[in-house]
Amino acid sequence: MISPRILAKRILIGITAVAALTYVGDYIFLRVRMLHPKSADPFESLKGLRVLAIPEKNGKTEYEVDAQNPEQTVTCVHSLFPHSGYSPCWYVKPRINQPIPM
Repeated sequence: MISPRILAKRILIGITAVAALTYVGDYIFLRVRMLHPKSADPFESLKGLRVLAIPEKNGKTEYEVDAQNPEQTVTCVHSLFPHSGYSPCWYVKPRINQPIPM
């Protein structure tokens, strides 16, 4: 019979190994797609308006487009994890049009 402490240690090692293998596999798949670019390019540039959320004294929030830099371009990567300094597109796409709190 295996003690609970050893079982917990084995489960933790197994979860860590699966997570590491998933990350490495995702990275290798990204590098292969970078070497052989096709219509499914691993990087995508998204454009959106920069909307500022400005709090007022009465507790309300005023929203206005940034006058100095009205449009933002964000590059994302089509993968499960962040790679090459870019966030994954599944994370960036829902957040690109959210207002920026001031």
